[in-house]
Amino acid sequence: MSEFKSWLSFWDFWRTTIQKNRYVWPKEVEEFLQTVLSTSKGRDITISAGKNLWRAQLGNDTQPYYQDDIYIDDIPAPYRSERMKPLKGEAKEGRANPKGIPYLYLATQRDTALAEVRPWIGALVSVGQFKIMRDLKIIQCTGTEDQHLFYFEEPDAEQREKAVWCDIDRAFSRPVSMSDSTADYVPTQILAELFRSEGFDGIAYHSALGEGFNIAIFDIDAANIINCFLYKLKEINFNFKEVANAYFVEMPLLQDRCHGKKTAIVTENDILWF
Repeated sequence: MSEFKSWLSFWDFWRTTIQKNRYVWPKEVEEFLQTVLSTSKGRDITISAGKNLWRAQLGNDTQPYYQDDIYIDDIPAPYRSERMKPLKGEAKEGRANPKGIPYLYLATQRDTALAEVRPWIGALVSVGQFKIMRDLKIIQCTGTEDQHLFYFEEPDAEQREKAVWCDIDRAFSRPVSMSDSTADYVPTQILAELFRSEGFDGIAYHSALGEGFNIAIFDIDAANIINCFLYKLKEINFNFKEVANAYFVEMPLLQDRCHGKKTAIVTENDILWF
């Protein structure tokens, strides 16, 4: 059985394909991709025909509103069914698809699909339910641990494999931004084409913006829309967690009623006077 050389093998692959060799790969990249395929055995799942998934698009159509047969105004309406699928030959760069080759990005939950388009407060979002038309063989990254694995020394082969697949999942899960360089998509696009060439119909990976999972389907005709709704974002809730030690360029001076000015170190929960 093939083994990854390092728990950092994905990032070595990432740097090489972005910074050095985009289309003609050195031996190390070829070996990495073959190890990905070798360790993908047992990670495939089947999404059965008839399963419903969700897809969201920022924006909306309009429809005329009449009162007593008198036209009043145009009112918001969900996008038409043809607008809810990517246009063949006109697809933008995506985390899995290259420009001009559309994939169908779906989610297992409605709210996950809504969050993935990252709407602003007051934005209108069309969200449709899609029916899977045939059984789909999916490679799943979602079985890995939902965290970043870190080692100071090389772990054993099993732990290296967990770390690499966790990094693959995180790379696909990273939200797409308008400020992204399209070069950032190259490693995951290579992996997507690798899986497609091996007979997979799509990729499942964690969502960084919702509780459900995302599924990128290679054949956009493998799912058809069955209904569509229009939502408006009412609020956004942020929940922050400190993940590193703070530092102070200059210790703050705080006024104390009894002792005058004293130097203090401010922590998350306390003020330590000295």
